[in-house]
Amino acid sequence: MKLISQTSINNSVSIHYLDSHPDSDFSLTPLLICPGLSETAEEYQDLLEYLMTRRCIVLSFRGRGQSDTPRTGYDLKDHVADIESVVKSTGINQFHFYAFSRGVSYALEYTRLHPEQIGKLIILDYPPEHKAMPMDWPKDYIDNYLIPFNRLSHIRPEAVRGIQRESVQRSIKFSSEKPVLVMRGLLEGSLISNEELEEYKKQFSNLQIAELKNSGHDFRSTERSKLYKIIKEFAE
Repeated sequence: MKLISQTSINNSVSIHYLDSHPDSDFSLTPLLICPGLSETAEEYQDLLEYLMTRRCIVLSFRGRGQSDTPRTGYDLKDHVADIESVVKSTGINQFHFYAFSRGVSYALEYTRLHPEQIGKLIILDYPPEHKAMPMDWPKDYIDNYLIPFNRLSHIRPEAVRGIQRESVQRSIKFSSEKPVLVMRGLLEGSLISNEELEEYKKQFSNLQIAELKNSGHDFRSTERSKLYKIIKEFAE
């Protein structure tokens, strides 16, 4: 499968994305993917291949992958604007939405603002909120995760510090009758508690829940094939 590598512009910030457009069946609703905190578009190529022939688009948020790294602009609204720029650039009018980890807060806020564009929403292991990060988080995250696991090219330290500096804690609450799938792991490390799952039940009347018993938070390392199968079946 040949992927198109493109960029959109969000107020002078270049946002990189991959698009499976040439090999797509246009009778199928496209899928837009919001990666997790330090993930890049390139890390989702295998999912795009698995979901052929549905058109899939995945972006690298600001400060990640091949996207620009501005000095400021790392709160919720800035990441939502990155999504808006990609949607405008690709010309998709309606799409399914899949988001993982911190990407969930960006996707939820986008859905709250643009409900008419969303067909189905797939949420993977993150509560309905945008989290502020503690003061000591950047150093710990960089020193104990990004450097040891060679991920400094995935998310730049400037972006990590910007996220801590600018992110404001807030719940993201809205009601919807759209089909929503919430997935969470049942092992230690999962980021959706029982109480947060109840909050999703209150917000979404057409809700499905999938719990992966052999996973904590990193589903693609533990149950990748099962995860991809669930995504494909729900999108269909």
